[in-house]
Amino acid sequence: MIIGSRGSALALAQSEEVKQALETINDTLNVQIQVISTKGDRILDRPLGAIGSKGLFTMEIEKELREHTIDLAVHSLKDMPSELGEDLVLTGTIACNDARDCIVFSDKYHSMEELPAGAVVGTGSARRKAQLLAMRPDLDIRDIRGNILTRLQKLDDGQYDAIVMAVAGLNRMNLTHRIGKVFTYEEMIPACGQGILAIEVHKDCEYLPLIERIVDPLTTKRMQYERLFLETVNGSCHLPVACHVESDECGCHVYAMCGDESLYIVRKEAWFTEQIEENIRNLALELKKKVENHG
Repeated sequence: MIIGSRGSALALAQSEEVKQALETINDTLNVQIQVISTKGDRILDRPLGAIGSKGLFTMEIEKELREHTIDLAVHSLKDMPSELGEDLVLTGTIACNDARDCIVFSDKYHSMEELPAGAVVGTGSARRKAQLLAMRPDLDIRDIRGNILTRLQKLDDGQYDAIVMAVAGLNRMNLTHRIGKVFTYEEMIPACGQGILAIEVHKDCEYLPLIERIVDPLTTKRMQYERLFLETVNGSCHLPVACHVESDECGCHVYAMCGDESLYIVRKEAWFTEQIEENIRNLALELKKKVENHG
């Protein structure tokens, strides 16, 4: 079995998680990871919104799936477009990591309160920028690109006073000690699918029965609900869109946000106990309409 993966240390760590899960349930399976370079990895001198869609990190890998040179692909779910090609599918997925965002400080600061007015905070995400400015409109939010280690190096070199990152990425890279503050869901709603690994295959993949054996039902359900929200609002990396769903046997707790290019945002927290898909779709439409009416 061949897993297609981006070549960053984080992407390889994520693919290794899936590889180990598969080999655990079938110790005779030989799983290999094949590195595939994507457009998003190659163009690092421009903001994501200036060079295309979320498919920047998936298109080349999906080409290999279609040509059957790889058997499955492992992505960060938040990098996935809201719609896939007809011949490709997302399977269920393994248990998720921490979904929250965090802020990493330079050695000059240790808390949000210590950041002075005009402090330079790095993020390449419109979603994070909009929510940061809602908390601290006096901050100077600047774009930052590169993998986790590159961004941390830019912080350590003094280009930024702080940067915002996903807790999951730092966890997977054994860099949890760099976390300065973890944002609550009330403070900063995560990207749809943050902390979840997307396992993408061709619809004719022979390994589907095997992959089904490593699936975590709760994480898979969360993936489906959050992607439904993203698809309904037609969200992209250009706009501040966010949704996080926490499920249990009683229902779902939903944190959601939608915004426009001016970084105007509307947020809502809701609890659904029945007709959850319909309610999430209606919530997405409600927030989208509020944003459109504002414009």
